[in-house]
Amino acid sequence: MILRRSSILLAGASLLAAPGVLRAQGARRPLRVVVPFPPGGGVDSLGRVLADRLPAVLDQQVVVDNRSGAGGLIGADAVAKGPPDGTMIGIIGAATICAAPFLQSSMPFDPVRDLRPVTQITDASVLLVVNAQRANERGWTDLRSTLAWARSNPGAMRLAHSGVATVSHLTLAALESASGAPITQVPYRGGAQATTDAVSGVLDGAADLPTALIPHVEAGRLRALGVSSKRRFGLLPEVPSFAEYADLGLGDIDIRSWNAMMVPAATPDAEVQRLFAGIRQVATQPGFREALRPLGYDAAPSESPAAMAAMIASETPRWRRLVEVSGARVD
Repeated sequence: MILRRSSILLAGASLLAAPGVLRAQGARRPLRVVVPFPPGGGVDSLGRVLADRLPAVLDQQVVVDNRSGAGGLIGADAVAKGPPDGTMIGIIGAATICAAPFLQSSMPFDPVRDLRPVTQITDASVLLVVNAQRANERGWTDLRSTLAWARSNPGAMRLAHSGVATVSHLTLAALESASGAPITQVPYRGGAQATTDAVSGVLDGAADLPTALIPHVEAGRLRALGVSSKRRFGLLPEVPSFAEYADLGLGDIDIRSWNAMMVPAATPDAEVQRLFAGIRQVATQPGFREALRPLGYDAAPSESPAAMAAMIASETPRWRRLVEVSGARVD
């Protein structure tokens, strides 16, 4: 009996000596940020940047949960089926939300019915590059001269993308269709080897998100020809957009690989607004924007969850057309 009482007294003393423990007992459960890709990539790095900064504004522990596979669908499905109580949020990409339903014969979840938008978090463009040495040899000074060469040499230009149905694949398909320049598209399983082969000259060039390409552009090994967004990309302001070549048929191309923060659809309004306010506070900080630069992202928080939902609705038809142009299917 004496031992039991001593134990209780000691435990109480320990708690009183560590008031943080008492606070933690009544604190919120940790927020799980689902990253639908493996550790080490750009989206994973984005998740960790958020996880470092969100606890201070949400007063909640934040952990990163990598749920990779199926091009992002496994992670998105985990969010769609997750607890709707403000303890799970996912970083879900544009292609998963807007393109996957038209690429897949069946989906494990419905992006509109099962996921609820909180805010956009990043924006990025696909960057088209060519091997610098080959560009010098063949007179590829810009996108115009490169496409002219491709038309004169049908199928001879070999450009890599990072996999069937990826945003880089859809971008190359749109470029080829709009310009009428025959391009041999070479699919890779991810962008790393595609970049390596473009730098070494195994291929003529590549289209991909800017993260891995920018260092080679800056070093002069690759030449940047254009970006897929309607407006120039903030990290590469000197590189024209495809749409600036309207006379080549490219005026309507506007492909942006954005990421949204989304929660299970049944998450209460109060939790959605709490998460939105916290994420927006972080996303508008200069330090956050600087942390994203090496990842090839612009910070792009929405004005409201409703604005993010409206953006998804307006973007979906555009992505559907991209899928139709590419002819891609994933079954």
